[in-house]
Amino acid sequence: MGDFGRFLVKRSLNMVIVLLSTLILTMALVGPTMDKILLDATRASVVEETNNSDINFQNTEERQNYIDQRIDLQIKAIGLDEPWYSPKRFTNTVLKVMVLDLGRSNYLTSESGSANVRDIILEKMPKTILLFTTSTLIITVIGLYLGAFAANRAGSFWDKINSASAVFSSSFPTWWVGMLMIFAFAFTYHIFPARATPLTAPSDPGYALDLLYHMMLPLITIVLVSFGSWAYIVRYFVVGILGEDYIIAKRAAGIPQKKILYSHALKNAAPPIITVVALSLASSFGGAITVEAVFGWPGMGSLYYEAIGFMDIPVIIGLTYVSTLIFIFTVFLTDILYAYFDPRVKIA
Repeated sequence: MGDFGRFLVKRSLNMVIVLLSTLILTMALVGPTMDKILLDATRASVVEETNNSDINFQNTEERQNYIDQRIDLQIKAIGLDEPWYSPKRFTNTVLKVMVLDLGRSNYLTSESGSANVRDIILEKMPKTILLFTTSTLIITVIGLYLGAFAANRAGSFWDKINSASAVFSSSFPTWWVGMLMIFAFAFTYHIFPARATPLTAPSDPGYALDLLYHMMLPLITIVLVSFGSWAYIVRYFVVGILGEDYIIAKRAAGIPQKKILYSHALKNAAPPIITVVALSLASSFGGAITVEAVFGWPGMGSLYYEAIGFMDIPVIIGLTYVSTLIFIFTVFLTDILYAYFDPRVKIA
């Protein structure tokens, strides 16, 4: 096995360890609450089933004995006769989640009526991908051009404006800016809807356009809050490259400054910039809660918010695992690409 093969195996093991650690920590935090919720739900289900049954009981004591026996049978059937931290139950739960067998939600359902956690998450995921992938692409394009423009004029008035806008835009929480945007463009000028949840059914031919229209306000908010810091990051990388000897040699050779900036400096700054873009996009799946909750965007963030409100433990565990899986896989893929194109990474 060569150096790249050993590097691949090492990164794969690291990814599995991080996934297991995250899952075990999540289970340890919500395990006691999960048991209590499941026990209460089981008792309520048995009592409701008994009330709707045609069984005639001689007295209250007989009815209570029947309910207690049914509860004991249900508890054993779903494994609640053992604590959440028992080796058998804990291992089974971890293994099921690892293979995306996420169980059933206690309170939430998908638009099709399914209570399967995997179905609920898969239904919400495309909307989160649509919103944050689109916003990341727009932010990246704006940041590249503004950052390169400021780097080419380091120390100038425009460079100072770029740095100031990065600090200014990053100082305000996204949810606060979102509320201002709703107040201004939904209630004052009535340009966009206050809630980003589409009103048409997914089967309607106009659903895609309605979805994009409702997405505009959260999209604009994310871009406004983030593009300044992106431009500053690009400026930081490009300024460092513009001071390299080979750039000075190209200037001495008479190559136009614009070509040096966009064809050489920005191209050589691309790897770290792409890494930041990839990691930011991956982390947005876990950090979308506040944005989607403020605008009512029907994605994974809103689902997380609802699950926390209902204390729907299976959905919380499933979302945590899926978000971690997306982030870790992105880091893993980025590491592989870096190691493939730059052997120094493997040595490090």
